[in-house]
Amino acid sequence: MSRIRSERRGSVELLTLDRPKVLNALDRATLEELLDCCGRLGADTSVRAVVLTGEGRAFVAGADIAEMRGLDAQQAEVFSRLGHAVMDALESLAVPTIAAVNGYALGGGCELACACDWIYASEKARFGQPEVNLGLIPGFGGTRRLVRRVGSAWAKELVLGGEPIDAETALRIGLVNRLFAPDALLESALDAAEKIAGKGPLAVAAAKRVILQGQDADARTAHALEQAAFGEISGGAERAEGMDAFLEKRDPSFKDR
Repeated sequence: MSRIRSERRGSVELLTLDRPKVLNALDRATLEELLDCCGRLGADTSVRAVVLTGEGRAFVAGADIAEMRGLDAQQAEVFSRLGHAVMDALESLAVPTIAAVNGYALGGGCELACACDWIYASEKARFGQPEVNLGLIPGFGGTRRLVRRVGSAWAKELVLGGEPIDAETALRIGLVNRLFAPDALLESALDAAEKIAGKGPLAVAAAKRVILQGQDADARTAHALEQAAFGEISGGAERAEGMDAFLEKRDPSFKDR
């Protein structure tokens, strides 16, 4: 039985984690299905943006503790590597990804949201890395991606303190981009994704790639990456169509990736 509902909205793919009885907890099967989804979306050049959300009152409340309880040290490391593979695959998709966090985003759920390009959240959402309460640490990339989003001080408070924060705090510290009323969240995320879908897909992919590669590089390397990508994208038909449309005062018609 599928744990993820997939729905196409024009050029936007909507993925919904669908295990509401366990607050969409991430077990091995769900992670493997997410990894398969990323592979499929990466190969589908008609997809121009992805929105990820959860069914029910949670985005993802964390990894599946019932499954994890039976893992020994070696098995736990393998499970962590699977989680990292999923987050890396999601992060490296050529198209923008938006997390529409409708409720609890704790542990692996917070890490999943952080692997998306940006986060829209319900005013009722809650975020946290509570692993230390279970005698664990984040295992799906939280110690790195959280620092990137909110800085080391807030990351340490969330990871070492293990206490959740509300949506307003998440917005204030930069974990969340925007807040919405619960009934407006999903449509707002889809609207943003549809706007992205109208942009030049090769340019969007190049910009995302340069940002991702450049954030771990020194300034000189990051600037060189940007210069090379700028030159490469400037030689293509997409740039010509975009500029012609601007000069002719019409909407551009971009082809798929």
